[in-house]
Amino acid sequence: MRISMSANATVSAAATTPAASLPRPPRRISAIRWLRKAHGWIGLWGAALGLLFGTTGILMNHRALLKIPAAQTQESNLQLPLPQPAPASARALAAWLQTQLPLGDNKPRIREEPAHAVAWGDQTMQQPAHWTLSFTSPRTNVQADYWVGNGFVAVKRADGNLFAMLSNLHKGVGLGVGWVLLVDTLGGSIILLSLTGVVLWTQLNRRRVIGAAIATTSLTLLLLLALQVI
Repeated sequence: MRISMSANATVSAAATTPAASLPRPPRRISAIRWLRKAHGWIGLWGAALGLLFGTTGILMNHRALLKIPAAQTQESNLQLPLPQPAPASARALAAWLQTQLPLGDNKPRIREEPAHAVAWGDQTMQQPAHWTLSFTSPRTNVQADYWVGNGFVAVKRADGNLFAMLSNLHKGVGLGVGWVLLVDTLGGSIILLSLTGVVLWTQLNRRRVIGAAIATTSLTLLLLLALQVI
């Protein structure tokens, strides 16, 4: 009877012990738990972007060998009469085109070739200035071609299908700084996954850490030697 009462007293005392007085897990175990959570969340974000880049990358890599008719574009051309007086600069022409055509607010890529003399048979002719403007988005590419002095500007539009748009997203065509930074997060997540994966594999064990350090150093030296040979 005394033994039973003593055991009950011990259980009740343990149940009433506050959580703060319980022994905390070692720092090594806490660090491994935190790394596992971080590894999982980083992997989830990397998987979201990796699905897009992996799928389009495989198709782009094999499109020539397997003759995959994936990326297709539909082209259309027009000649647009210019107002009088005509735009005095390439940027003015770009601003006028954006008021006449649905080009959005994307900043165009402008290429200006100044007027210069060219050989034409045994004569020398003066070639007028030439402006080329490109308005690019992941789905559409519009290119304006203008010879200074003409009364019109030639405009060519190419509309891509869904895979063409995904390919442009893969290559970052027609996208701004925001998309570049977003893609950088994918590269950063891959680096973090590699580092946290190595740490989790070692489980903070000294022998495995030393082995991982030796393997990393050997691989780095091998890559440096290979670059020197190339």
